[in-house]
Amino acid sequence: MWWILLGFVVGFVAFKVWPWSLPLGLSPYIAIAILAGLDSVVGAARSSLEGQYDERIFVSGFFTNAILAVLLGYMGDLLGVNLVLAAEVAFGVRIFHNLGRTRRNLLTRWQARSAPSPAGTPAQEQAVAQEPQAVPPTS
Repeated sequence: MWWILLGFVVGFVAFKVWPWSLPLGLSPYIAIAILAGLDSVVGAARSSLEGQYDERIFVSGFFTNAILAVLLGYMGDLLGVNLVLAAEVAFGVRIFHNLGRTRRNLLTRWQARSAPSPAGTPAQEQAVAQEPQAVPPTS
């Protein structure tokens, strides 16, 4: 996953070195493409924490989601329907859902690491072993 961070840094540096701008009419499409990409990145982080990350699925999903989101937004504009807003809501819900699962996963790992082991410390185990055992009454 290190190459994701490298791509972010290279993109940021390229943006700073070669300043450019896009026509204002493209801003809704760029925004929805960014949301689709962010959804893919957050989903990849979640699946990585769950041990299910697959690079091919991430890369194909990243580009497919971004392209499909832009095309749906464009088609909606042609039809006079604001599909960009619908896609923003859908991607927002997915992003927050993945963030929630990631947070839950990290908290569970943190609690498991900081909790004492089930058997307890060696001193506790020795104290339990020295306690008198109850002897059942005999008849």
